Amino acid sequence: MTWIFNRPADFAKEMVAGFVNAHASLVRQVPGGVVRNTQSRPGSVAVVVGGGSGHYPAFAGLVGQGLAHGAAMGNLFASPSAQQICSVARAASNGGGVLLAFGNYAGDVLHFGLACERLRAEGIPCETIAITDDISSATLAEKEKRRGVAGDLVVFKAAAAAAERGDSLAEVLAVARRANARTRTLGLAFAGCTLPGAERPLFSLPEGLMGFGMGIHGEPGINDLPIPNADSLAEMLTDALLQEIPSEVAAVPGARVAVIVNGLGAVKYEELFVLWHYVEPRLKAAGVTIADVQVGEFVTSFNMAGLSLTLVWLDEALEALWLAPACAPAFHRGSAIVHRPLPADRHELAVEPTVRQGSAASREAAECVMHILNAVEENILANADELGRIDAIAGDGDHGIGMSRGVSAARRAAEQAWRQGAGVGSLLQRAADAWADEAGGTSGAIWGVILNTLGTALGDEERPDAKSVAQAVAQACAGVMAFGKAKPGDKTLVDVLSPFSEALREAAENLPLAAAWQRAAEVAQQSAQRTAQLVPKIGRARPLAERSLGTPDAGAVSLAMIIVTTGDRLQAAVPVQQDRENVCL
Repeated sequence: MTWIFNRPADFAKEMVAGFVNAHASLVRQVPGGVVRNTQSRPGSVAVVVGGGSGHYPAFAGLVGQGLAHGAAMGNLFASPSAQQICSVARAASNGGGVLLAFGNYAGDVLHFGLACERLRAEGIPCETIAITDDISSATLAEKEKRRGVAGDLVVFKAAAAAAERGDSLAEVLAVARRANARTRTLGLAFAGCTLPGAERPLFSLPEGLMGFGMGIHGEPGINDLPIPNADSLAEMLTDALLQEIPSEVAAVPGARVAVIVNGLGAVKYEELFVLWHYVEPRLKAAGVTIADVQVGEFVTSFNMAGLSLTLVWLDEALEALWLAPACAPAFHRGSAIVHRPLPADRHELAVEPTVRQGSAASREAAECVMHILNAVEENILANADELGRIDAIAGDGDHGIGMSRGVSAARRAAEQAWRQGAGVGSLLQRAADAWADEAGGTSGAIWGVILNTLGTALGDEERPDAKSVAQAVAQACAGVMAFGKAKPGDKTLVDVLSPFSEALREAAENLPLAAAWQRAAEVAQQSAQRTAQLVPKIGRARPLAERSLGTPDAGAVSLAMIIVTTGDRLQAAVPVQQDRENVCL
């Protein structure tokens, strides 16, 4: 149950505003998140962390001297958009480049990857690291698929300490990778969290059982087990973690470790201390030297009843970085760091870039896109409940809500750009940023990729025709597959986008745009229905793969719906444009 909120949709925004007000001497708010309100070493690397809201102290509470330079935050449990991440990174930049650090979740990987490319294009050196400390989420052989949980703190702290002492971007990235490779976490939950305005928890467990290995959003763990006493629980967690020693560690006896006992939101500190009381002797019995222990809340899951145990297998260099001083709203370490307020001129935010004016032909195409977006929005809103129902079969059921938020935001941003004289390329790029920004999550990132790629390819000068649109769609398909790592057969929207792109390319050789699109749209519809015979191989639905057999993928269905609606609008424009060889997009 959540008691203190106004409108649920405003909760994350109001939370950030209150947090910044309470910690104004250390942090300030910028579009997309928060950054230090104190001076950093000129020319140093900026460590920008982030993810969805609902995990406090991660991520905003870990911004400060000796820790992160900025935090980009999306809505509750939704990744921040590439636009938000770039905004925070620009404000946090000190001239030495930016390291983007985040948990290994599909939406975060997509959005932070897009932001990295965008920052590099602007001349800001940038690298990324996806944290993978949760041993329950994938086998050691597939450790790159593991989730980032409480180990986020370890990587953030080590990387930030390296940046603080003046390491280069390459050196800071190497430190972050070493910290990630030496960190292992295992968590569990007794009950799910309830988000503001929700009538029930995100998940529930049978009476007397716990989800052993469960993730910080309620993702499935290893299995459901009877809740043991504190001694047995400490044994289960400690033994599991000691069974997987990083390859860099020569032997357990004599190894030095840092330990984090992390509460996920509703388990009290007193209970965490009881757990540590039983964990500590087990580690000593294994021959481990405990260099440091942190007990408290560091990466939470709103008000989830759960906890996690983290072991950081230290080397001499990593231990020095972990123990280095830090002063952030939610994490203090060592003697006080002298921090000087940021000069007033650094508070000024970059002005929103002006809309690039399109040629007459491109503006006419932009008007056509506006008609398409209006129709797409109407169709998505009308089918949001059904999209949610399909998604709930093996996912979290929020696809309809996310698509509704995204398409409405895209339509509003596009209309504003169109009224300012944007060509079709700039209009699509504005729509892309708005969609990704508002929708968040994996689908928001993917639609950001699709629309941004289309906008870049079509530009603001030429009138789009069948071949140029087909080429743009092909580039968008390649971009989605590159960023999302999905391929045909994985039961994602790629199973529609890829055959649609190929069909459009073939049809565009002999047909004008409207007719070519209509022909390819038939392929898209058929492809969406065929996803019912697939099982998901990536994403949150993967652990519940068999449950989705017989039901099409929600993302594939919504993409096909948009493709068909676009085709209908293009066909409707043909009589008006019948004297032209090609119809505007």
